[in-house]
Amino acid sequence: MRLLTYNIQHGGHGRVEAIAAVINSCHPDLVLLQEASDPANVERLAAATGMTDWRAFAGQSLAFMSRERVRNAERIRPRFSRHAFIEVVPAGDPVRVFGVHLSAVLAAWTERRRVIELRALLRGVARHQAGFHVLAGDFNTIAPGEPLDRRRLPLRLRPFLWLSGGRVRWRTIQTVLDATYVDAFRLKHVSDPGLTLPTANPHVRLDYVFVPQAYADRVLACDVVRHPDAIGASDHFPLMADLDLDGNGRG
Repeated sequence: MRLLTYNIQHGGHGRVEAIAAVINSCHPDLVLLQEASDPANVERLAAATGMTDWRAFAGQSLAFMSRERVRNAERIRPRFSRHAFIEVVPAGDPVRVFGVHLSAVLAAWTERRRVIELRALLRGVARHQAGFHVLAGDFNTIAPGEPLDRRRLPLRLRPFLWLSGGRVRWRTIQTVLDATYVDAFRLKHVSDPGLTLPTANPHVRLDYVFVPQAYADRVLACDVVRHPDAIGASDHFPLMADLDLDGNGRG
């Protein structure tokens, strides 16, 4: 299965054709969308990319599109979390996919909020821990030890880091790793920074795909999609992962 996670920025307004071109270049089986707040645009994207099934929620960030009909899809908002996640179960495929979009802004207090949201998500998926599943989306944070060039942040965002004392303890991604998940991109690219935002001048990695450690060998590939249309399509580059669903190496 080829999975694509893509933040399409502000509902994708005025950019549906460019977004569709980027998606079509990847030939995905399942697409998780963030900032997909306009169901009409998601419907247009589904038609333009040949997706049979799709779902979006007016005014909400998360949506999905699937080349084949899915068995089940629902939006779930855990208790104590400001943000929901979306669960998609492809028909006939032994995998569950959870789409994520955590709170934005790079600052200490928002990082604490993201940790709360992430822990709520992990509680929600705990019953599926033994089976093959995927967490993917815009986590709006950087992994511990990865670089953040504050000078390249937009001017509107720099004061938030300043108010945090110029330093943030990046705990959200570490919380995922501590819950025995593997960062699929880092698994396949040890030294590539994998920057996904902003497309015009990328300097941070905010988009991730995670699988349980027990299923790390199911990750065949994981790459940032830098299609020529991506720069004008959104402020995020999408992230694509090829997954071996049945463990035989075919994907």
